[in-house]
Amino acid sequence: MEIRALKLPVADLEARARQIRGRVIRTSHRTKTPHLASCLSAIDILMAAYFHALRIDPHHPKHPDRDRFLLSKGHAAPALFWVLAERGFFPESLLADYGKDGSLFAEHPPTPNHLPGIEAATGSLGHGLPMGLGMALAGRLQGRSFNVYALVGDGECNEGAVWEAALLAGAQRLERLCVIVDANRWQATGRSSEIMAIEPLAEKWRAFGWSAVEVDGHDMGSLARRLEAVPDGTGKPVAIVARTTKGRGVSFMEDDNDWHYRIPSPHEVEEAERQLGLTP
Repeated sequence: MEIRALKLPVADLEARARQIRGRVIRTSHRTKTPHLASCLSAIDILMAAYFHALRIDPHHPKHPDRDRFLLSKGHAAPALFWVLAERGFFPESLLADYGKDGSLFAEHPPTPNHLPGIEAATGSLGHGLPMGLGMALAGRLQGRSFNVYALVGDGECNEGAVWEAALLAGAQRLERLCVIVDANRWQATGRSSEIMAIEPLAEKWRAFGWSAVEVDGHDMGSLARRLEAVPDGTGKPVAIVARTTKGRGVSFMEDDNDWHYRIPSPHEVEEAERQLGLTP
């Protein structure tokens, strides 16, 4: 059985991304869960991955030849949950229990055996890329040709484990490993560049032996092309530095770090949906 990527056109990806943004905003309001702006910056990346680039099959979520995607910035889990539901890994109706006692859904991704489509429990920042590195090494040893993608935040790149994994991946020339940096310029307590000297990001990844590019993290066409072009022919692991905006899609949330923890009011949900074109 061959697994293929879905490769939806850009216009379809953009329309679905607006819908997912609305669902994530409503979920944050209903469940009083934070990290809304961190979700919104990553949704275009997730859509380009799951609906265009990843070779996956929701009916066979454990297929050994599937591509692997790890949400290392696990606090953006609501965005991942809605994307997985939209992709058909589980019914959207299950998300009505999000945040409730005993629910399969929490503020971070659970273990893989609890929910189809989840490759690893994440949220302790800095762990997703090292786990992805292990998966890529295992794939090479097994003679398989799946790709492994890890989505990290630029603030998460403060973690030393990220760069230990980067060093080993570069040394091993793991060309089927790809890191996507959601570079929205913020972390919990301030600007990423003011807390740690994280820039220049692309140059850092290149210095660690990676093939690195920068893209507009909200240009769906560019994201789709870059994600599907892994491996990229250089024989090196691939780093995609996606320049994004925290709170993307809603004017009063964009680039405002208050929305790292703030919960939207009913009026703000209504205005956000209007701006996203989800209401008449």
